[in-house]
Amino acid sequence: MSSLRMPQSLVRRLGEPGDAVLRYELMEEQANSLGRAGRKVEAALKALAEHPGGESRGPVLKAAADAVWGFFVQREVMGLRDRNAVIAQYGIPREVLVRLGAR
Repeated sequence: MSSLRMPQSLVRRLGEPGDAVLRYELMEEQANSLGRAGRKVEAALKALAEHPGGESRGPVLKAAADAVWGFFVQREVMGLRDRNAVIAQYGIPREVLVRLGAR
């Protein structure tokens, strides 16, 4: 009786089957994590847009800047370095971007 094994062409492309499963699960978790961070940015920017202004705007602005900074860092770790597309897609205001300096 012979054992079944993956075709060699797939082994070269995917690596060992166990490795492919692990890589898939890691990529899935990265995508889920990035999605959560994106939703956090959306919520923070919405709260900022709905805020009337005044002295109490500082904490809301800080929360938005922190969410955007975390999102940018997470994207860079994943190799996604184009910030301009993200800034345009989310409509990140300039007042948030200027707060993203060195931390």
